Amino acid sequence: MSSTAVPKRVALNRNPATESSVASSVSASPFDSPRQSPSSTSLSSLGEDQEQRTKMLDTNGDEFKIPDFTIKQIRDAIPAHCFHRSAITSLYYVFRDIAILATVFYLFNHYATPEYVPFMPARVALWTLYTVIQGMVGTGVWVLAHECGHQAFSPSKVLNDTVGWICHSALLVPYFSWKISHGKHHKATGNLARDMVFVPKTREQYASRVGKTIHDLGELMEETPILTASNMLLQQLFGWPMYLITNVTGHNNHAKQPEGRGAGKANGWFGGVNHFNPSSPLYEARDAKLIALSDLGLFITGSVLYYVGTTYGWLNLLVWYGIPYLWVNHWLVAITFLQHTDPSLPHYQPEVWNFARGAAATIDRDFGFVGRHIFHGIIETHVLHHYVSNIPFYNADEASEAIKGVMGNHYRTQAETGWTGFLKSLWTSARTCQWVEPTEGATGESQGVLFYRNTNGIGVPPSKIAAK
Repeated sequence: MSSTAVPKRVALNRNPATESSVASSVSASPFDSPRQSPSSTSLSSLGEDQEQRTKMLDTNGDEFKIPDFTIKQIRDAIPAHCFHRSAITSLYYVFRDIAILATVFYLFNHYATPEYVPFMPARVALWTLYTVIQGMVGTGVWVLAHECGHQAFSPSKVLNDTVGWICHSALLVPYFSWKISHGKHHKATGNLARDMVFVPKTREQYASRVGKTIHDLGELMEETPILTASNMLLQQLFGWPMYLITNVTGHNNHAKQPEGRGAGKANGWFGGVNHFNPSSPLYEARDAKLIALSDLGLFITGSVLYYVGTTYGWLNLLVWYGIPYLWVNHWLVAITFLQHTDPSLPHYQPEVWNFARGAAATIDRDFGFVGRHIFHGIIETHVLHHYVSNIPFYNADEASEAIKGVMGNHYRTQAETGWTGFLKSLWTSARTCQWVEPTEGATGESQGVLFYRNTNGIGVPPSKIAAK
C-alpha cells in the first residue's frame, strides 16, 4: 500500500530556472486541470518587448519574472502512474483516521477519569491533549473529504461524493457548496477579481479599512504586535465560519455573476453571499439541489450533536466535539492562509492573469510528521495540487518533484522548516503581507502584477504616492 512516508525535499526558496517553450493553457475539467485562461493576455505575450515591463520586486526585494511555462509542460512532466487513483487505498486512510478518532475517544473516556486520574489539573491537561489530537486527526478527515471534492479519492464520482458528503457533513462543512466555490478558487487562483479565498486587499482597500488615504500608507507608524496578534486570533478562531457565512476573504465582484444573481449582493452580514443559500451568487441555478443536500448534511449532524448534548451534557459535548472542531477550523485557516500568503508570492489583475501564472502563486511548506502523516501532505504539495488537483495525496510527492524542473525558480517552498517554521510563518505573513500593489514605477504589463507591502518596515517599502 502507498505511504506518505517519503524523503523530505531539500530546503530552498527557488529552484534554478529552466528553459521552456510558450503555449496556451488547456483544460479538461474544472476540478482536475486548468481551463483556457479568460485573460486577454496569453502566455504568448511573454515575447513582448522588455521595454514594456518594469523590473518587478517581491516583498523580499527579489526580482520576479512572470512564469513562462505551460500547463502541458507541467502535465507531461508527471509520471503517468501518479494520476492513478485507488479507492481501496483512499478508503484505508478514511477508516484509519476514523479508527484513530474512535480509539482516542474510548481511551480518554475510560481512563482520563477521576477513578484513574484523581488529580484534577492532570485530568484537565489530559483532556486538553485529547482536543489537540482529535483536532489534528479531524483535520486529516477534512483533507480526505477535500480529496473527494477534487475527484482525487477514486475513479468513481459517486463514491467520491458520498464519502466527501459524509466526512465533511460530520465536520459541519457543507460539502457540495464548498466543493463548488473551491473549484472556482482553483480556476482563478491569484486573480484579484475572481479568486475565492484569501484575496488580498489592494492599497486603496487597505487604506480605506484603516481610515487613511493611499499616500499615507508609506508614512504610517508600525502596526503594534498586539494588534497583529489580535487579528490573527480572530482569523484563526472565526475565519472559517465567517467565510462560509459572509464570504470574508473571497472576491466581492458578484455583480458579474453570469446568471445575474449577484445584483445588489455583497460580502458581509446579510449581504446575500454565503455557502448555505441556493440563490447565493456563488452558485448557478443548476446547483440548487446540491446546496440543499449540503444543508441536509449539516442538519443531520446538528441533530446528532443536539441529541448528544441533551443526553450526555453540553460540557461533555464541548470537550468531545466543540473544542476539537475549533482546532480543525484553526488548522484549516492556517493551512489555507499560508498556502496563498507569503512575501514571495505575486497576485494578478484580471487582464494579465492566466491559469499557469495564478497556480504558481502558491507555496509549499512543511509541518513535519503531522503534515505528512496526519494532514496527508496538503501542506507539503500544494503547488502541484493547484496545477493537477485530481492526483491523490499519496502520489503527490513524486509528482511535485517532477514539476520542479518545469517551474524552475517559480516553484516556491519552505521545505524542512518543520512545525515551528510553519507557525512562525503565520506571524511573519501577518506582519508582512498587509496589502498588494505594483512595484513602484511599474509600466506596461508589470502594472498588473502586484506584491505584498506593509507599514511595518519589512522588506520593500510601499510606493511613494504624492498627496493630491
